[in-house]
Amino acid sequence: MQESLKRLSCAALVLASLMAGNAVAGDVKIVGAEARASGDSWTFSVTLEHDDTGWDHYADLWQVFTPDGDLLGERVLHHPHVDEQPFTRSLSGVKVPEGINEVVIKARDSVHGVSAQEFRITLKQ
Repeated sequence: MQESLKRLSCAALVLASLMAGNAVAGDVKIVGAEARASGDSWTFSVTLEHDDTGWDHYADLWQVFTPDGDLLGERVLHHPHVDEQPFTRSLSGVKVPEGINEVVIKARDSVHGVSAQEFRITLKQ
């Protein structure tokens, strides 16, 4: 009985440690973003920060929306950036409708989904 209790305690400790590791890597944060006009489209550069732990938990996407919520473009992040934090990636060729002078950036990670944070950028021609 004593040995079974020891094994159960060890298993609980290991499980708690693993769960704590996932909790440390919280929502992805947008720490900066820029937009520049390029002909009749826009290029967006977005800087993200996230405690990527590897393929099981990493920042995997950011998106550009109109203020009304229409998706204009998205940048899929195909791999974790464990040793590169924060990191910046760009997306070009984004068409912004006439009359839109502000966009909203949102980001997502592979465990928590889309972060509640919204990063707004005023577009300057």
